[in-house]
Amino acid sequence: MNKLPLFLQIPSRQILARFKAMAFLVITALSLMMFCLTAGSAVAEDHHADKKIFSVTDIKPGFHFLQGKGGNILLSNGKEGLLIVDSDYSEMTPALEEALAKFEGGLKYVLNTHWHGDHTQGNQVLGHKAEIIAHDNVYTRLNSRQEVKLFNMVSEPYEEHALPNITFDHSLTLRFNGETIKALHLPNGHTDGDSIIFFENANIVHMGDHYFNGMFPFVDVGSNGSVRGVAKNIAGMLDKIDDNTVVVPGHGPISNKKELIAFREMLIGTANEVERMMEESMPLEGIQEKGLSDQWKKWGNGFLNEKLWISIVHSSLEQDAKK
Repeated sequence: MNKLPLFLQIPSRQILARFKAMAFLVITALSLMMFCLTAGSAVAEDHHADKKIFSVTDIKPGFHFLQGKGGNILLSNGKEGLLIVDSDYSEMTPALEEALAKFEGGLKYVLNTHWHGDHTQGNQVLGHKAEIIAHDNVYTRLNSRQEVKLFNMVSEPYEEHALPNITFDHSLTLRFNGETIKALHLPNGHTDGDSIIFFENANIVHMGDHYFNGMFPFVDVGSNGSVRGVAKNIAGMLDKIDDNTVVVPGHGPISNKKELIAFREMLIGTANEVERMMEESMPLEGIQEKGLSDQWKKWGNGFLNEKLWISIVHSSLEQDAKK
């Protein structure tokens, strides 16, 4: 005669006791696992928390490099007060005002290199206390509804006090804090309203988003930007600077002429590669799948990955072909 299975030979009281013990162990293990996951998540959230502060790096006497969340800011301070190039996101304004409060004289001028919010939203508060200077097209775009489809971004018209109240067509000269400051319009580059800001005596240039140091840039084709236009505009700037010029990019660390040249070579090289594949009737997806030459891989570790950059170049070349 076959014996009963082992577990049926155990008295019911023992079965119940063992079941309760196993259940306790399972529940305890699950609770511990959930605690670890929750704690790990909390640590990760704290690690990636937006601190909303600015790092301030002294470049030369009277000049400082500010990095927050958006575009890089260049600060000039002197006996006449403070001047900044670009104003970051609006959420960063309290931190920006705190950083500026460490310098004497008060804010007198804000220069916007182009219209994008990561360079202009600070105007909404700073425009109450300072003059805002920008190209005519910056005024036009900030005064109307704008859209950047690539990032699903919509910008509603700015209030009057946040708009540039001093605008120019081709160039503007401002003399402030013993400096001759030149704002030069670079047409159809990153957008249609870009300016570079050159401090002649200090030999410092703020390139705005014509320059993303060490990474593939965003070129706003929807705002009449052009990849080849950026490369062309940079070529024109290279004749105006030397090996000692401090080059401030729109994004990325402080730079120099040599690195700016390498950035331009990347723009030309990647555009040429994409164009050749387009001439072979290769669709965008095919170009993205094939990818760029290995020499450009390092540029995809920043703001944009390679596939997204290829799509921007592709769109830009298509738009250039229609002109």
